[in-house]
Amino acid sequence: MREQLEQIRTQTLADIHAALDNVSLDAVRVRVLGKKGELTALLKQMGKLSAEERPVMGQLANSVRAALEEKLEERKAELAAAALEQKLAAEAVDVTIPGKEIEMGHQHPMNKVLQEVKEIFIGMGYQIVDGPEVEEAAYNFTRLNIEEGHPSRDRSDTFYFDDDDEVLLRTQTSPMQIRVMEKQQPPIRILAPGRVFRKDEADATHSPMFHQIEGLVVDEGITMGDLKGALETLIKRLYGEDAVVRFRPHHFPFTEPSCEVDMQCFKCRGTGETDGQVCSTCHGEGWIELLGAGMVHPKVLEGCGIDSKKYSGFAFGIGLERMAMGRLRFNDLRLIFDNDIRFLSQF
Repeated sequence: MREQLEQIRTQTLADIHAALDNVSLDAVRVRVLGKKGELTALLKQMGKLSAEERPVMGQLANSVRAALEEKLEERKAELAAAALEQKLAAEAVDVTIPGKEIEMGHQHPMNKVLQEVKEIFIGMGYQIVDGPEVEEAAYNFTRLNIEEGHPSRDRSDTFYFDDDDEVLLRTQTSPMQIRVMEKQQPPIRILAPGRVFRKDEADATHSPMFHQIEGLVVDEGITMGDLKGALETLIKRLYGEDAVVRFRPHHFPFTEPSCEVDMQCFKCRGTGETDGQVCSTCHGEGWIELLGAGMVHPKVLEGCGIDSKKYSGFAFGIGLERMAMGRLRFNDLRLIFDNDIRFLSQF
C-alpha cells in the first residue's frame, strides 16, 4: 500500500503541474480525490491491514491527501494569476499613441446671424421679447386686421389644432405686436425672433418651419423714413455698404402703407442666371425677398388701446433663414436643417 500511495502522490503531482486550465485541474482532483477517486478507493482497503500497519498507512494517506490538496490550491492560484496577466496584456493601452484631436464646438450659423441682428437692434434701443408658438387665431390674424376669408387663414396654408380654426401654430411672429401693445403704452421698440410654421413645400428658399424676426416701433411722429432708415442700417451692417436693396410697394392687412424689401441675389448678382442656367436661389428674378414692412395700420393701434391720431409706428418681419443665406453666402435654405457637419463646420 505504501508503494501505491507514493505512486499516486508522484503521478498526481505531475498531472497537477501539467494542467493548463481550471477544467483539466478539476479533472485531476476528481480522478484522485473524488468519491470514486484513486486515493479514496485505496483508503477503503485500510480494513484489510493489520492493527500495526493501519495507523502508519492512515497517517501516510492523510499526508498524501494534504499534499495533493495544497498543490491543487497552489496550481489553481497560479492559473488564476496567469489568466489575469493575459487579460491585462490584452487590454493594455499604449499611452504613447497620439490621441484623437478634440473638435471644438461653435454656434450654429443661424444663431450667429440671429445674434448679429439682435445686437444691431439692441444698439438702436430695441427690447427683445418672446411669445408662444401655439397661438390663438385672434392674435395671429383677427387683431392684426386679417379678417375671415383671407387666403393666409386657409387650412392649405396654416397648421390648425382644432376644427373651428381657433388654435394654430403661429404663421408669423406678428402676434407679439398685439401682445406687447395691449400691455404697454408708447414709446415701444421691440424685436421678437422665433419659429413660425406654414404649409410650404421645402425648396432652396422655403421651408414649412422657419424663423422670423418681428420688429415694432410705436411713438409720436414715426414715419416711413424711420422705417427705411432702420432697415437700411440693418442690411448695410449685415451685408456691407455695397449691398444693393430695393423697396417696392406691397399690401399687408396690418400695415398701411406697406412695402417689401429685396436684396440683389448674391449668387447671380442680379442677372438671374448662373453658368447659363436659371439661378436656383432667386429663380431667375435676380432678387431675394428679405422682409415685409410698413406703417402700423391705425385699426391695429386702436384695437390695442393706442390713440392712432397721437401715435404712429412701423413694423417689419424678417425671414432669418434668407438673411443667413445672404450673410454667409450659401444658396440652399435646406442646408440649415440637414445637420451636415461638413456644411456646419464651415462657419
